[in-house]
Amino acid sequence: MSSILTVANLLTILRLILTPVFVTALYYKNFGYALAIFFASALTDGLDGLAARSLNQKTQLGEILDPIADKLLLVTAFIVCSMQRFTLLTPIPFWLTAAVISRDIFIVVGALVINMVTGFSGFRPSMPGKVSTVVQLCAIIMFLAANALGWGLDYLIWIYYLTFGITVFSGLHYIFHANRLMNEENKSTPVTSPPK
Repeated sequence: MSSILTVANLLTILRLILTPVFVTALYYKNFGYALAIFFASALTDGLDGLAARSLNQKTQLGEILDPIADKLLLVTAFIVCSMQRFTLLTPIPFWLTAAVISRDIFIVVGALVINMVTGFSGFRPSMPGKVSTVVQLCAIIMFLAANALGWGLDYLIWIYYLTFGITVFSGLHYIFHANRLMNEENKSTPVTSPPK
């Protein structure tokens, strides 16, 4: 197997492929299928990282594709699940979808600006960011389960509030996280005396 077609990368590519399949299932209101597809996609999110580490298959392609696949799945899910056309019950509140998308845009644009100004590119995920991703995945799963199984909506609003709070906190925390990463790199870079 080539260094590109690793088990980890194939799982990431599978997640990319499953995203439009998930949207199609929602379009036809097949919430049972949508729930199964989304759950399988979320599962590959953990499995690809596990495979990369355990099989020593970390690649540059995987480092690029993995976050793209994650964000494509989550952002797409929040957008379509906030539209009445794709749901049987009350859709996900738009303020939550806006928070999820705005956080990602804020981080990506901020990283690009920092990279252009300072040349720094050593950005890494933060722990609150990872927790936020898990909570967002769980929020979508609970929403889909409510539609598929006909559950009530009373408990969902608290999940929305929790997801919103963690999403906003993780976005703000990333400012300090990125600053710390930059300081660590500056300290590790040897200072050379100017030429005489």
